[in-house]
Amino acid sequence: AHSATDGGRGLPPLHLFPKPRFGTHPTPRLLPHIDGSVLPSLGGFGKHQKQLVVLTWIPALFIGFSQFSDYFLLAQPNGTCVEPLANDTNWTVPPPPVSVSSVAPALQLKGNGTGQGYGDGSGALCACKEWKLELETGLSQNVVTKWKLVCDSAWKVHTAKFSLLVGSIFGYLVMGVMADWFGRHPVLILSVLFMLVFGLSVAFSVNVTMFSTLRFFEGFCLAGLALSLYVLRIELCLPGWRFSMTMVASFLMVGGQLLMPGVAALCRNWPDRDDWQVLQIVIISPFVLMLPYVWIFPESLRWLLATQHYRRSKAMMLGIAKKNQVDMTTEPSGVLTELEQELHKKPQRTCIVKMMSTRNLWKNIVVLCVNSLTGYGIHHCFARSMMDPEAQPTALCHADYYTMAGIAVATCLALCPAVGLMGRRGGLLTFMIITALASLLQLGLLNLIGKYSLRHDTGTAVGQSGAFKLKFSVAFSIIGMFSSHAVSTLSIFFCAEITPTVIRGGGLGLVLASAGFGMLTAPIMELHNQKGYFLHHVIFACCTLLCIICLLLLPEPRGQPLPESLADGETFTRQTLLHPGEQHLLLAKYDRDYSLCIFDSLKEDFTASYTSL
Repeated sequence: AHSATDGGRGLPPLHLFPKPRFGTHPTPRLLPHIDGSVLPSLGGFGKHQKQLVVLTWIPALFIGFSQFSDYFLLAQPNGTCVEPLANDTNWTVPPPPVSVSSVAPALQLKGNGTGQGYGDGSGALCACKEWKLELETGLSQNVVTKWKLVCDSAWKVHTAKFSLLVGSIFGYLVMGVMADWFGRHPVLILSVLFMLVFGLSVAFSVNVTMFSTLRFFEGFCLAGLALSLYVLRIELCLPGWRFSMTMVASFLMVGGQLLMPGVAALCRNWPDRDDWQVLQIVIISPFVLMLPYVWIFPESLRWLLATQHYRRSKAMMLGIAKKNQVDMTTEPSGVLTELEQELHKKPQRTCIVKMMSTRNLWKNIVVLCVNSLTGYGIHHCFARSMMDPEAQPTALCHADYYTMAGIAVATCLALCPAVGLMGRRGGLLTFMIITALASLLQLGLLNLIGKYSLRHDTGTAVGQSGAFKLKFSVAFSIIGMFSSHAVSTLSIFFCAEITPTVIRGGGLGLVLASAGFGMLTAPIMELHNQKGYFLHHVIFACCTLLCIICLLLLPEPRGQPLPESLADGETFTRQTLLHPGEQHLLLAKYDRDYSLCIFDSLKEDFTASYTSL
């Protein structure tokens, strides 16, 4: 609107001023949008990704073998007294009830508690050295019978149980950090190599101390193997494939649990070596098939891009495009062009401790840690309540074991439609509510039935009421085991989806370690001969109520791209009630340079001043 000389003031027109470059807005970057830009330009979930996902499924079967080996290696035997101290008749002590999550405590002390002999309740005593131990779990000899871990040595069985779980807890924490710092592939390969070394060394243990120590390191490597495979599987998939691919791996792990009794039966009565040694070698040897993963399994492309390993990413992207039969020379999105411009940047790694500087991310991970701990901890409470303490040994010596495996299969089958209909957060909230109801009804309703029976029933009526109470207890226990297993499985998957790629290994390691602490409550209760079991159940029942409230704070990651940086994870918040529908990230997926806002403000001031002149 001004003249050429601006009213004779001698100022040139505005269009002759050079445009301030500091005011230009950068175009949105494509490399941080891995699910939205990078993977679709490479063929999406193509042949290459599907082959690698199948390779992550195969070891899941072997991991299932190792995770449930304690049931056979440390099973409690029947004790037959050869030379009683109080009379001359041979007698047999039936085994205590076998727990689902682990193995029953060792042979019980007589009332005097001296530890010198054991009784049958009728006055007969038997010296500990005169026990003839026989197994009912598929093997003819295991660690307990090999080294006579009964009587005063019974505590060593619990130490052996602790060793695998404690090793797994440390493995999840340490290997998770290493997976974020050095990559998923190095952790996978190191875990396989040391798993073979320590796992096979367990079979050649000369005493229970050596056995427990090597089992600790076996659990450590097993944790690193399971964690790295889980993270790689998640990071290979597009949003629509993540849950289904993870559930296939869960089915294979349950398959390993179901096949384990048959594997133990095949190792029975081996001519040249003890049964338990053969079983340990058999369940560890299949990991040899994973040694070629050194060459055939690449590093996670998502992790390389998130940590700015752009030179390694370029070669990998070209290889993926070739396998998926995608021509990158005519690729219209410009991903390779942008990658060429970023090759000069140095890699940037992130540690899990930086999570503490966030506002929302650390709260989400803590909530999922508590969920995982509660799910596995209360699972043991339900498992113990389901067992009949007066049951006698029968030919179906694996009935409890198969019951647990059947519940795990039913849980996996129910999770698929439940998560498909209600989403991650809705499914997790539903199963947690079912767990809380089953726990509260078992603690409250059954006690009321018992008190009512004592007040109003006599004679046969009391026995009928006791049988009625037992049936209800078993029913609530099965429902509780079903729902608590679903809570634990879904909490781990939930964490893998909402944790950013740069710290996904560490975040998932925290949740898995919390699950390990929940599993650890089973051998701890057995070590104390189930003392304080009711209080133990009450505490976890209260935790379920707390988890129900906290679950409402979590976001819904279904159909959403995985967060890559801490900024992405921080802005991944829960869906508001006023605007239902698909949840979006609050901010852009690329890291915005907020210093540009200052230059924009300066530009506006400069333009306004020039216009006034």
